[in-house]
Amino acid sequence: MEINFLALIAAACSTLVVGFIWYHPKVFGNAWMKESGTTEEKMKGANMALIFGLSLLYAFFIAFIIQMLTIHQWGALGMVGGDANIAKPSFAEFMADYGSAFRTFKHGALHGFMTGLFLAIPMVGTSALYERRSFKYVLISGGFWTVCFMIMGGIICAWQ
Repeated sequence: MEINFLALIAAACSTLVVGFIWYHPKVFGNAWMKESGTTEEKMKGANMALIFGLSLLYAFFIAFIIQMLTIHQWGALGMVGGDANIAKPSFAEFMADYGSAFRTFKHGALHGFMTGLFLAIPMVGTSALYERRSFKYVLISGGFWTVCFMIMGGIICAWQ
C-alpha cells in the first residue's frame, strides 16, 4: 500500500473548486458573509494568494487523513504494523483477494459523508458555540466540509 500523492493533490484541489462554488454570492456566499460577520471591505484587504495557498496546504493535510478513513486496505496494513514486508504470508493472500475491494468513488464519498457528519460538523459547531455564531453558520461551514470530504473521499478511494 503506497501513498498516492496525485490522488491527494487532486482531492486537495477539489476543495478550492467546491469553495468557489459554495461561497459564490448566488449560492451561500452572501449568507456566509452575514453569518460570519465578514464584509466586502474586509475581504478586499486580504492576501488571497496566501489564503488560497494555505487552504491548499491544509486541504492536502486533510486528504492525507481522508485516505486512511476511506481505503479499508490501510486498516489491513495497520493490522500488520504498517510494513507489508514483515507480514505473514496470509497478509499477501488476503491482499490478493481483497486488495481493491470497495475502491470506488461511491464508497469513498460515503466515508467522506460520515466523516463530515460526525467530525467536521461537530468541530465547526463546537467552535461556533464559543464564537457565538448561528446554527445557519454551522450548516453552511459544516456543509461545505461535508461536501468537500465526500468529493475528496471519492477521488482518493477510486484513484488506483
